[in-house]
Amino acid sequence: MGRVRPPRASADAVSLFEGVAALPGGLLWLERTQTLVAADAHLAYEDVIGGALPLWSTAESTHALLLLIRRMHARELVLLGDVIHGSRMSDGAASAVKAALELLRAQCVVTLVAGNHEGRSRGSAVLGDTEEAIERDGWILLHGDEPVGAPRCIVGHLHPSLPLGGGASVPVFLAAPHLIVVPALTPYSSGLNVLSSDCTAALRAFGEGHGFEVVASTEERVFPFGSLATLRGALRGANPGRLPPHLRRRRLRGDDSA
Repeated sequence: MGRVRPPRASADAVSLFEGVAALPGGLLWLERTQTLVAADAHLAYEDVIGGALPLWSTAESTHALLLLIRRMHARELVLLGDVIHGSRMSDGAASAVKAALELLRAQCVVTLVAGNHEGRSRGSAVLGDTEEAIERDGWILLHGDEPVGAPRCIVGHLHPSLPLGGGASVPVFLAAPHLIVVPALTPYSSGLNVLSSDCTAALRAFGEGHGFEVVASTEERVFPFGSLATLRGALRGANPGRLPPHLRRRRLRGDDSA
């Protein structure tokens, strides 16, 4: 499968590989099976951490997913692990998550992959059946908290992001020939800085340390930044706050761990 070079300008979709595209909102599109992939929704976050906030992020994330499902005429939505922030939640939060999933299932098939936040129960009381890994369009889809040696994986877990200065960051896709990392859907994580040594170590655990392309994603557009190596070199010693203002999407502080 040949590599498709992304455009230099922002777009409403950026091809990562033939039949695989990065979309606004941090969703991945698999063309052959018409599958949308979203990672790390962390639904019911506010309840699980014991906060006093309403479950606004669950409703917001569900709304964003519904819009993309309808826009892409998706046959399937895959939630790629950490669907919920934790398996212990109030009855009200559990009902809200179940209702959100039912709204999504009314539009297309929904497949849930378990992540580390689902715990040993795999969130079964709230989520029902989950998968550990699935195959779509020749790619293995799994959460990514336990790197495996399978070729051509699509994972979440890492919450990749690009810092923009002033406490702001933008979610990004990372794409290499045998690994695609999907950004986190939750608004409560500033993410793992893709310019950091921690990110380099995390990627090497999958056997991929080089050759990554970076595509930033806002709610409206996607922005190809070119290779991660080039980006690191260009920003070494530079002020990241000088990046384009329209990319300065502030990510709320919360659970910054993967």
